[in-house]
Amino acid sequence: MLKGKVFKYGADVNTDVIIPARYLNVSDPAELAKHTMEDIDKDFIKQVKPGDIVMATTNFGCGSSREHAPIALKAAGVSCVIAKTFARIFFRNAINIGLPLLECEEAVNKTKAGDILEVDLASGKIKNLTNGLVFIAKPYPEFMSELIAAGGLIEYTKHKLARSK
Repeated sequence: MLKGKVFKYGADVNTDVIIPARYLNVSDPAELAKHTMEDIDKDFIKQVKPGDIVMATTNFGCGSSREHAPIALKAAGVSCVIAKTFARIFFRNAINIGLPLLECEEAVNKTKAGDILEVDLASGKIKNLTNGLVFIAKPYPEFMSELIAAGGLIEYTKHKLARSK
């Protein structure tokens, strides 16, 4: 179960504002985290707490295919991202590093910045603890849930290989 405060953004939040290109020479997730969202929300990194949730309208993660963007969000403590739609390459990159994403238009439409959400990835249930509303996003298939729970594709693969020996 995930629980956190919502940081809400609009449409077309691209990878250049999630983590600005000037930091692409950085590979340390903790260092990337320090610059997460700084070009769209300079106070984000000062306010975000482990478990908090990023929410946006449409096409979240558009732009380049850099993995730095979901890595920075995860390293900053973001537990999941909820949007109406995601850019497909961002979606895949996020799943590959174990950052859960949920598509739920109704939740986005009826949630405000600062609301507190509780998210059950297994069922897709999103409960807004601030206004009492409950939404259902499509849950992940079992193999994707396992991949996310393992911390991403690399850790999942290591675990699978270790079990097969």
